[in-house]
Amino acid sequence: MNKTPEKSQIKNLPIGIFDSGVGGLTVYRALHNRLPNEHFIYLGDTARVPYGTKSLATVERYAIENSQFLASHGIKMLVVACNTASALALPKIREKIGLDVVGVIGPGARKAVAVTSPNSKIAVIATEATVQSDAYRVSIKEASETAEVIQTACPLFVSLAEENWAKEPETFSIAKKYLDKIIEFQPEALVLGCTHYPILREVIQQTVGARVKLIDSGEACAEEVAQLLDWKELANPHKVAGERRLCDDLDHFYVTDAAERFARVAERFLGAKPAKLEAVELDELKKD
Repeated sequence: MNKTPEKSQIKNLPIGIFDSGVGGLTVYRALHNRLPNEHFIYLGDTARVPYGTKSLATVERYAIENSQFLASHGIKMLVVACNTASALALPKIREKIGLDVVGVIGPGARKAVAVTSPNSKIAVIATEATVQSDAYRVSIKEASETAEVIQTACPLFVSLAEENWAKEPETFSIAKKYLDKIIEFQPEALVLGCTHYPILREVIQQTVGARVKLIDSGEACAEEVAQLLDWKELANPHKVAGERRLCDDLDHFYVTDAAERFARVAERFLGAKPAKLEAVELDELKKD
């Protein structure tokens, strides 16, 4: 009979993170920077990306499989870095794995409300699937009934981020076209509702103007994870010796396909390739 781990043992366990692909690396970066004593296991479901074109049932199934894979590796908490899975699958994930689960949509919405004035105007940019889910609008309204919300899909931003076209003239032109309605709306805050978008932060900020507060949902998520760890008394008490680096050998990365491409994009996003990167078949979990 397996014994329930002592809290002192649980504190030493890693935090699990999953995304449909590489975008969640910006959430990993935010968590890593905010919580340098923690270790992380990251799963990028690169074989089945994108999730945004899939049905609710399919997204739920993928999200549960990802979550169970990470849970099988012994984690103390799960971060759903995928906006689509955060919008559609959090209740099912919580039901299946019995761990604390933090998504990116709720924290991003709450942060936007927290840094703006009452009756504020808040804009959200995201993928088409996330905009259609209306999850950000609902979460913002839960935090502030008086907030006025506008949402715009910016699908090309994903490819531009992965190609590292952060300073190309074409990227500024595309941003201007996507963000025209938001500029006209004159929001107080703009939520970056896709994990790829922080890579284009400078372009977006210059396009909408310096007075608009940009909300990185990954950073907001990291804040809430830190608060939850403190509240549950699950923070790792052991300080990592020396300087903690992104993608070091304390963190383990898994992908379901295209490991070499993942490593290249990770280097563009984070400035380093994962020291531990492994391709896995999630079907293996079902055979256990």
